[in-house]
Amino acid sequence: MAAPTAWNRWFGDRGERAAARFLRRKGLRIITRGYRIRSGEIDLIARDGDVLVFVEVKTRRRGEPAEAVTPEKQRRITLAANHFLHKHHLLEIRWRFDIVAVVWPDTKGAPEIEHFPDAFESVGRGQLFF
Repeated sequence: MAAPTAWNRWFGDRGERAAARFLRRKGLRIITRGYRIRSGEIDLIARDGDVLVFVEVKTRRRGEPAEAVTPEKQRRITLAANHFLHKHHLLEIRWRFDIVAVVWPDTKGAPEIEHFPDAFESVGRGQLFF
């Protein structure tokens, strides 16, 4: 896979910031952005009441961004979530995986944002078992 261009990084970051604002307006509290380990990353980690939420943000200019969260991407997010839960001793709390799809057809208008709570289950070898 090719390294993202500066424009792609900027566009993705813009989508993550829009998603974070959107989720805050829905009452979620953003804990961190861009949690990365070698085998995966989580765009946003938030709290929704007593539930920890691992959020994958997909930003596109058109189409259905959520479709880009493939099983392989889900597996990598699962690995990163597992790492986060162990590192912070949060194995006993409730958690879920959400997707936020951001469609920004042009750079002037507001994006269309769609939130998919509990979008997928933990996937792969790094599955979370509680």
